[in-house]
Amino acid sequence: MTEQDAPEWRAHAAVGALLLLDTLTLGYAPTGPWDSASFSIGVIGLTGIGLLYVAWYRCTFKRRGLIPWLDLWQDPARSSSKVLVAGVATVAAGWVMGNPLQEHLPDPSGLILILIGLLMLINGIYVKLSIGPLAGTE
Repeated sequence: MTEQDAPEWRAHAAVGALLLLDTLTLGYAPTGPWDSASFSIGVIGLTGIGLLYVAWYRCTFKRRGLIPWLDLWQDPARSSSKVLVAGVATVAAGWVMGNPLQEHLPDPSGLILILIGLLMLINGIYVKLSIGPLAGTE
């Protein structure tokens, strides 16, 4: 796929960054039908994170989609190690956000970051197992 055929990712990145910025600094959100501004802030933050992920996927793999299939990875052995390290770092950052920094951030920040870190760990473990003990013979 040429660079011209790659899907647009900049709009997703810009909107996602603005939504995440609002969540972490401004905190502006309507109360919504659930009558809770903090819940609305969480929805805005999750939407921002989702848009940033879509932008990253489109920029990295030059295609539409959400799941980084193993055949898209150039060096799965090395990349999965990086994903595992990033997952551990994300879980640690989530713990810090949910404990010492809890009073400065929206309530579910640490929980959401830990969830993302655990998903990264699962992905890294899956790749390690797929290229290692679970790899079939061709």
